[in-house]
Amino acid sequence: MSKNKRKYSSQIVDGVEQAPSRAMLRAVGFETEDFDKPQVGIASTWSMVTPCNMHINKLAESAAEGADSVDSKAVIFNTITVSDGISMGTKGMRYSLVSREVIADSIETVVGGQGFDGLVTIGGCDKNMPACVMAMARLNRPSIFVYGGSIKPGSNRTDVVSVFEAVGKHSEGLISDIELTEIESSAIPGPGSCGGMYTANTMASAIEALGMSLPNSSAQEAESQSKINDSFSAGEAMMHLITNDIKPRDIMTKGAFENAIAVVIALGGSTNAVLHLLAIAHEAKVDLSLDDFERIGKRTPVLADLRPSGNYLMSELIDIGGIVPLMKQMLEKDLIDGSQMTVTGKTLEENLSGYDHYPKGQQIVNKVDQPIKADSHLRILYGNLAPQGAVAKISGKEGLKFEGKAKVYNSEESAMQGILASDIQEGDVLVIRYEGPRGAPGMREMLSPTSAIMGKGLGDKVAFLTDGRFSGGTHGFVVGHITPEAFDGGPIALVRDGDLISINAETNQINLNLTEEEILKRKESWVSPVKEEEGGVLDKYRSLVASASKGAVTTKK
Repeated sequence: MSKNKRKYSSQIVDGVEQAPSRAMLRAVGFETEDFDKPQVGIASTWSMVTPCNMHINKLAESAAEGADSVDSKAVIFNTITVSDGISMGTKGMRYSLVSREVIADSIETVVGGQGFDGLVTIGGCDKNMPACVMAMARLNRPSIFVYGGSIKPGSNRTDVVSVFEAVGKHSEGLISDIELTEIESSAIPGPGSCGGMYTANTMASAIEALGMSLPNSSAQEAESQSKINDSFSAGEAMMHLITNDIKPRDIMTKGAFENAIAVVIALGGSTNAVLHLLAIAHEAKVDLSLDDFERIGKRTPVLADLRPSGNYLMSELIDIGGIVPLMKQMLEKDLIDGSQMTVTGKTLEENLSGYDHYPKGQQIVNKVDQPIKADSHLRILYGNLAPQGAVAKISGKEGLKFEGKAKVYNSEESAMQGILASDIQEGDVLVIRYEGPRGAPGMREMLSPTSAIMGKGLGDKVAFLTDGRFSGGTHGFVVGHITPEAFDGGPIALVRDGDLISINAETNQINLNLTEEEILKRKESWVSPVKEEEGGVLDKYRSLVASASKGAVTTKK
């Protein structure tokens, strides 16, 4: 094996002076012949913290077997994960987006420190997935991402969002204690990521469209032989990438990001994709902005009838072929660029040529000329309430315009109390602030309050604004990522109860109905109510993190 195929590991194991390194590696299973092989790090996000990741050790072992089968040497290592679904609605949720940076840093640290020639990462939860690809982009060594896979549906086609919405129904007296317990006990039957087109499945699809996963990696159940095979194939495919020195930044071009954005829109995906794709592009040194989402959104229709706004689960999309037939259809209509390179060593168009279209009669994915919505559900809004931008998720079912009086809360907890106490009424604009990247700190998701709103039957009757963000399971008239955030004195910090707010998803405007003079007057007297943290990772994050409109990254270009 020539040294150029061991570009990094040769520095660790070659020569007399590296005998101590080899001695250490022998203790963890290296044989003499392994020192002449490229080393492939297998970054496993396995843990028993969450069902999303509880099976990933098996996938990591399969990926290692695949790498070993083609004369490379696999080394499995772990990183952390934080469960959004478990920490949702609590102060623990502040650590969720922070964990994205910790995970990316940890993978970079291990791969850089150990001198791996290539990298397979396996992720199965909202933040570890973009974190894996961020690390790949930073390191820029031959790499492949493997999705841990989607969960099976619960009883009566329930999922985790069913449980959150049941809380709102329970507060209205629509379901009993026993019915709530039955939903809680059966909605999440085993391993895998949340079952709708929520953030995990959205990001898995985006990463595949980006070219960083093997075809259909995004559309396999967690507990399936196809997912075991996908993991093995990823390990196996690493040798081709290493031999030909195909690196992440060769694949993650501006055109590849545009493909990912288009596929996310077609699937009706999560607003978190905006935040994460901006962050991945930052690490890949690609110039991507909110305006690119708006530009691509004007020409890209919503085609998939998937939860949370639609009817179907990811498992049902898997049954008809996953996202590959969707991309094939989009390619034929020039909605994505088939010339982009992928981790197979082939272009996206070459990958898609080996697959069929969706079966006739399926009702999950519409044809391009019969869209669910003619343009994007992800709207980038600007105005005097969000001068640096905001991200709305508006399917059209809840209308395209909203105007109402503000009900303002300075934390998610206080808002949740107000919702469950029926303080929010039809026509209100619920504002939750000081929950941005710096304000929380950590930019908490708002699935608990939005689900409570839906459970109370107010989903199309109120609007919901925040400088925080929304779970991929959120639906309704919601606007998040409002920048500048309240902690930095953005206009959202100046809103008072009763102020009139208007949102227009046709003109992409969000405005506070106040004069510029009144806004400046309020700004002069504004004092942040947020206390400083007592140290630790949240303090470190607050001091480093960029605006949500920049992807909430913590590294410089």
